Amino acid sequence: MARILNIEIPSNKRVVISLTYILGIGKSLSKEIIVKANEKLAKAKEKTFTEDSRVKDLSEEQLQAIRDSAKTYLTEGDLRREVSLNIKRLMEIKCYRGIRHRKGLPVRGQVTQKNARTRKGPRKTVAGKKGK
Repeated sequence: MARILNIEIPSNKRVVISLTYILGIGKSLSKEIIVKANEKLAKAKEKTFTEDSRVKDLSEEQLQAIRDSAKTYLTEGDLRREVSLNIKRLMEIKCYRGIRHRKGLPVRGQVTQKNARTRKGPRKTVAGKKGK
């Protein structure tokens, strides 16, 4: 398995798919990284690769070009940190979205009367009156 950005990516899969195992890198960004890596390799007159190549077939120079291209993007721990700081900021300024985060309710305008069990958690049944 190859290591890119301190993440083990599967070596038997295509490069495009393997890069998506890194948090913050999807298919389109993965393709962009491959294009940049190939440009670097072409400048250095090294052998380039396609997005259909398998990770196990890549040389160390090609993997290094991918690593260098991927470093420019916000991924893994830094991305998680930024998202959590953004949520904390929303809660601090007490805006609508921050209040919804604090209460554990859906943030993006979903209806909560019947659904939203994922955010609200299991039902809390209120006991009825006994012996009227």
